[in-house]
Amino acid sequence: MKVLKFGGTSVAHASAILKVENIIKKESSDDKIVVVVSALHNVTDTLIKAAELASVADESYLQFIKGLEEKHLNLVKELIPISGQSSWLSFVKKHFNDIEDLCNGIFILGEFTARIKDKITSYGEFLSSRIIAARLQFQGLDSSWMNAAEYIRTDNRYTHAKVDFEVTERNLKNYFEKNQSQITLVPGFIANDENGNATTLGRGGSDYTASVFASVLNAHELQIWTDVSGMMTADPRLVSNAKVISEISYQEAMELSHFGAKVLYPPTIQPVMIQNIDLRIKNTFEAEAPGTLISQHLKPQDQQIAVGISNMSNIVLLTLEGGGMVGVPGISAKLFQCLSHQNINVILITQSSSEHSITIAISEKDAYQAESAINSAFEDDLKLQRINPLKMESGLSVIALVGENMKSRSGVSAKMFGCLGNNGINIRAIAQGSSEKNISIVISEKDTRKAVNILHEEFFESEVKQAHLYICGTGNVGTKLIQQIYSQNGYLNENLSVNLRIAGLSNSRKMAFSNQGIPEDRYKDALENGETSSASQFTKELISRNLRNSVFIDLTASPEIPEIYEDLLKKSVNIVACNKIAAASDFESYKKLKDLAKKHNCKFFFETNVGAGLPIIGTINDLIRSGDRILSIQAVLSGTLNFVFNHYDGSTPFSEVVARAQKEGYTEPDPRLDLAGTDVARKILILAREAGYTLQFDEIKNTGFLPEECMQGNVEHFYQMLLKYESHFKTLFDEARKQGKILKYVAEFENGKAKVGLQHIAPENDLYHLYGKDNIVILKTLRYSEQPLVVKGAGAGAEVTASGVFADIIRSI
Repeated sequence: MKVLKFGGTSVAHASAILKVENIIKKESSDDKIVVVVSALHNVTDTLIKAAELASVADESYLQFIKGLEEKHLNLVKELIPISGQSSWLSFVKKHFNDIEDLCNGIFILGEFTARIKDKITSYGEFLSSRIIAARLQFQGLDSSWMNAAEYIRTDNRYTHAKVDFEVTERNLKNYFEKNQSQITLVPGFIANDENGNATTLGRGGSDYTASVFASVLNAHELQIWTDVSGMMTADPRLVSNAKVISEISYQEAMELSHFGAKVLYPPTIQPVMIQNIDLRIKNTFEAEAPGTLISQHLKPQDQQIAVGISNMSNIVLLTLEGGGMVGVPGISAKLFQCLSHQNINVILITQSSSEHSITIAISEKDAYQAESAINSAFEDDLKLQRINPLKMESGLSVIALVGENMKSRSGVSAKMFGCLGNNGINIRAIAQGSSEKNISIVISEKDTRKAVNILHEEFFESEVKQAHLYICGTGNVGTKLIQQIYSQNGYLNENLSVNLRIAGLSNSRKMAFSNQGIPEDRYKDALENGETSSASQFTKELISRNLRNSVFIDLTASPEIPEIYEDLLKKSVNIVACNKIAAASDFESYKKLKDLAKKHNCKFFFETNVGAGLPIIGTINDLIRSGDRILSIQAVLSGTLNFVFNHYDGSTPFSEVVARAQKEGYTEPDPRLDLAGTDVARKILILAREAGYTLQFDEIKNTGFLPEECMQGNVEHFYQMLLKYESHFKTLFDEARKQGKILKYVAEFENGKAKVGLQHIAPENDLYHLYGKDNIVILKTLRYSEQPLVVKGAGAGAEVTASGVFADIIRSI
């Protein structure tokens, strides 16, 4: 014998019930079956709603009852042949008259008790099972209907009654000794107490009804048919890559269902587990899919550490603590006893080893009832201050990582907590059973989606790590970076197990977001049609989306954007900055950002602040980390200035050479930022700081070469002044040439002091043979004292700068 249970979505409407009928035909072709059905979808909730409205004298309850009546009448018309409809339409009307009478009584009394609630909600399964049974009989199937309420005996704890297995087993066996139908249709959820009053087995109780039948009848399989293809590695509403679990043990299934895996009502497993009956979860709408097998007879799965992640929302933590608890026996028993008397389920427990505190997690709906019960139970201790006032924290979720193979496997907890910590998720409480099948944590509810995705990626999708990029600035460098990301993503997937997703874009006017990634062929349109952009709004949106492995990329020169870095780092968002302002700000601000990144387990990278794509900062960091010390730095750090002085020979006006550099993308929009040496001064400041020295920007000596008039007015005026002072620039060039030297704008740092300025460079100097837009950095260290370490290459240009940013992005995730 097999027992099949069909949930509310499986019998939601006529077309779904026809699928159920086909499954029943197939499963009953070679075996007797018991079919347990739920109420039609949403019927139970609507019945409760109607009764609640009646209890507050709201006459709209009649509309809800009328709507349900029409739903069932229409179902009869769709499923039952016309010749047989009359009696069944009358049947439906009669019972809805009964429901209305009950609600009228509630309306008059203004009282909706648990006992009446069970009576009213029992109609849902009663009606659906009778109509479906009639359909099967009209189809000529060897079937009968059995009223489970007459055979399942419970106590009188209404809405969550406990089954009396001894009486129930005797009743069911007597029934099936006499009933020889191939198919027995049974309403789930409903039962009777010893006085014949209607009781129910709790929400999800139809699963439990099926399990009771399977256990008593010693069925060889219990099938739970629903609208998903089995238990999933995570809630598919939260994790798009959630997978069906093909096989799972009873114990693992119990842990997952207890902590929120809604595909299975937790008590369902116990009766069939005792009898070693296989339980299979199947999809009514994909009947051929294998589903999930829950069994004791599974093949060993050596490789998979965990089988699934479950989560429960609307959780409250209650903490009882105080010096008067230490060494006092019976405190825990007293706490749990007072909760038990109020029928409050404790989801999670954790206790300090000092016995100074006990923390429990319960459902938010039970919070105030629990608080009242605990305060009453510990009234004397509270008055004498042996115990502190109960501490309550709400807005929380429980997440559980479950798996048999976690047992005695070292490093699971470290892996779990590490990946969450690296994404800025704070853990409020932790519990792990002695069986080591489950690690449960309590976190802020707003972090639930992010945390479940992080854990799923870490334990079930470790082959590919998903990163979410937020790019601020879509000019020359931004455009190149976006192109590089799209073109290189395939390589990163295959070789580094990384997938980059552009989740947000912003320029000075607009911003656009997509959790699933902005497609390559639509990013320009998405930005153009986006909402109005601002640094603060972009930050708020990024933080509110709370996506795992988030990286903020600043490709602007704006002084406003670095102001948001602190907020991002505090949320463990990695930052990659091309913008030099933050790293070159006052030392305290620079140091604060570095410390925040360290404190919140995230990255703050800005390699392209100096030398575009050249590995200068990274090289200095590696030297310092390995115990070396930077003694001096000599460098040409402006690709713009190097380009200008490499191309200026006195025959072409200096203004034209600068204009060419700007046209080819080697200068800032305002070239004076480059030619005044401000940019170079910032770069040497950053290198000195990264080398471990405390240095402020105003301590750098900057010997400029531009006449004062060139620094006044706008960019157009600047070019006019360059032309006016052409003789000045030619003189600078000629003086160097007379000595057989060339002009280079050089940055130097030594003995804690830095300076920048134009120098005459002789042919034997390492800086002499530096062409085009190249940069060079010469590092003298304790290890590289006689033969310095030289980093040289292109130091300007959108392509190389974007590639440097790209490298920082990869390092940050």
